[in-house]
Amino acid sequence: MEERMFFTQNDVSVSNARFIVRGQTYAMNGVTSVKQSVTEPSRAGPVILFFVGLLPLFSGTAGGVVIALVLIIGAVLWWRSQRPLYTVVLSSASGEAQALSSQDGQYIASVIDALNHSIVHRG
Repeated sequence: MEERMFFTQNDVSVSNARFIVRGQTYAMNGVTSVKQSVTEPSRAGPVILFFVGLLPLFSGTAGGVVIALVLIIGAVLWWRSQRPLYTVVLSSASGEAQALSSQDGQYIASVIDALNHSIVHRG
C-alpha cells in the first residue's frame, strides 16, 4: 500500500504508516488511540507576587504605593503570559507515550486530527 501523508509541518509529519516528530518515529500500526492532554500552568508565583505587592500599600508612603503598583502589575502580566501546555498522547499495547507538546492548542489539535485520520485510513 502506498504511503499517504495526512500532515506535514515543521519537524512533524503524519502518514498512514508513520508519525515522525523531532527525529522520533512511531509506527502507526502499533498506535491504538490518540488523545490530547492539557497541563495548566502553576499560578502560585503570580498569586504570591500579587500579595507581596499589597504589603507596601500599608507603608503609607508614595514610594510604597509605587512599589506596590509595580509588583501588582508584574503579577497580572505574569498571570496573563502563562499558557497551558497541550500534549499529543499516543496509546499502544506497551502503554502511553507523550509524543509532542506545544502551547499552541490549535497546532496540537491539527496533529491529533491527522493521527486520527491515519488510524481510520489504516483500518
